[in-house]
Amino acid sequence: MDDVLTETVPTDDLKRFEKVYHEQLYKNDVTPKAQFEYAWCLVRSKYPADIKKGIVLLQELYKSHDEGQRDYLYYLAIGNARIKEYSKALSYVRAFLSIEPGNQQVISLESTIKKKMDKEGLVGMAMAGGVVLAVGALVGLGMAVASKKS
Repeated sequence: MDDVLTETVPTDDLKRFEKVYHEQLYKNDVTPKAQFEYAWCLVRSKYPADIKKGIVLLQELYKSHDEGQRDYLYYLAIGNARIKEYSKALSYVRAFLSIEPGNQQVISLESTIKKKMDKEGLVGMAMAGGVVLAVGALVGLGMAVASKKS
């Protein structure tokens, strides 16, 4: 399941779906299918700006089209997890599971997101701990130098 958060869309696919979406947008007649396919590609992009754009498109679909709600929620969870918005990702996972509680793919996604949160939380705490130690060492060094001068 980890690969669903790291998988990137082939450039050709992104360009193809982007072209269809923009052609329809120009005609002011975007179908939910075209918007979803483009958003689906965007949330699988390697660029955070694309992922965020895909999330916005999926949120619009979620609010305006009852059909496809499960897919919108699933890819909203993936998009948010990919930009490290884990709390939002988990809220979309929970919303999906409230519709379909036994979906193993989404349960696995939830587990993967929680593991990433734990891993990055520990890394963040270790970095913060290292900064505290470094500051403490500098203060101690400063005090030692100051006491020698007296």
